[in-house]
Amino acid sequence: MIIESISGNIHDLPGEDLEDVHVESVVLPLADLTKRIQRVRSDHGTELGIRLAPGAPDLREGDILLRNERGIVVVRLEPTDVLVIAPATVREMGVVAHNLGNRHLPAQFFGPDEPFPGLEGHDGVMVIQYDHTAEHYLEHLGVRHARMERSMPVPFRHAEHTH
Repeated sequence: MIIESISGNIHDLPGEDLEDVHVESVVLPLADLTKRIQRVRSDHGTELGIRLAPGAPDLREGDILLRNERGIVVVRLEPTDVLVIAPATVREMGVVAHNLGNRHLPAQFFGPDEPFPGLEGHDGVMVIQYDHTAEHYLEHLGVRHARMERSMPVPFRHAEHTH
């Protein structure tokens, strides 16, 4: 079966809509969320082709690929190896963001309400894909950080720009 559009997101459905519904998962690495055309297999062996229109939004955790009388097939994310950076001051944040930005490392930012084990009490974090040179840089500066496996809500993307 070819999937040409997303049928909603499981996280937007009320709990009662999921009672007695057979749920299958397609586990994707973060990089595959941006692919418009791909072939996937669910954890129950259902094979699907995905062919999304140009300009369609990227896939997200919980997107419903297929909904029929037998149940639903949803996107699940494979955890990604990341560095979570929790600067202690605005100055420290600026220095780190400037230097990692010069290396064109895509980043995602989360507020103090988002839990990150080992970094309790943070005022906000910057998350990048794991990079050993970035880790050494953070250690050299003494910036609080942790390496972990995490399912990210959206893919890391490079921003278009010119110098």
